[in-house]
Amino acid sequence: MPELPEVEVVRRGLERWVVGRTIASVEVTHPRAVRRHTAGPDDFAASLKGARVEAAMRRGKYLWLPLTPRDADAPEDALLAHLGMSGQLLVNDPATPREKHLHVRFTFTDGGRELWFVDQRTFGGVSVERGGAVLPPSIAHIARDVLDPLFDDDAFHAALRRRDSELKRALLDQSLVSGIGNIYADEALWRSRLHGARSTATVTKPQTALLLASVRDVMNDALAVGGTSFDSLYVNVNGESGYFSRSLDAYGREGEPCNRCATPIRRITFMNRSSYFCTKCQPTPRPRRTPIVRPVAG
Repeated sequence: MPELPEVEVVRRGLERWVVGRTIASVEVTHPRAVRRHTAGPDDFAASLKGARVEAAMRRGKYLWLPLTPRDADAPEDALLAHLGMSGQLLVNDPATPREKHLHVRFTFTDGGRELWFVDQRTFGGVSVERGGAVLPPSIAHIARDVLDPLFDDDAFHAALRRRDSELKRALLDQSLVSGIGNIYADEALWRSRLHGARSTATVTKPQTALLLASVRDVMNDALAVGGTSFDSLYVNVNGESGYFSRSLDAYGREGEPCNRCATPIRRITFMNRSSYFCTKCQPTPRPRRTPIVRPVAG
């Protein structure tokens, strides 16, 4: 599933190719792609016709395009998109042959490149959020991400200490910090030399600072090369893959030597997915002893 760097790469592509243009028509060829728009495909298309795209925004793994209202008295709506596991927002020439899994097609009044929502597995989707230009209500519960200037490092540390759960579980919790998925969690933990099973209640403030710096570094490194692509399901708006998979230090490297100490990388199952770490650089934490409660005499 695309994580923050991949979604941010797509957002930047939308900002370049779509912002400032006016939607001429919308064609929905698969109703599941707009299932979150409860009023149905026809209302979805009608709501967007004639709307001007004002910006390209992101919160975690969600994208939205604020729209200029067609009626001055109407609220500022937004086109909200979630890529799911295989969703793609592609900018194509109108003469481009249709993709097999093209589910929503947006044309623009200038007659230039179209915007296509393509989704092989149909787990992603698009919808119109009423009054959602600033922040769509349906994603208001999602936390800011580490690249957001308003992300609060101290508040994050305090939340970690209160959680008392595994560190990797906390990194994957989108209500605590958004945009981090399995790949980048493993990479950030490797860089900060922390084990994913470490209790958040035991993490010190300097360790939290190092972890957040590692998350930011790995995200920026991935952004610089277009994100991570293991197959053709994730591409940018021009259909190009990312190349960060060539620079991974932990994820997917089971049995390969650690790039820091040469110890073979180990894989375990965590939260029904694979986790990769170095047994030397990221030692497994000792189980905490359960305190002995003695009966009170008398």
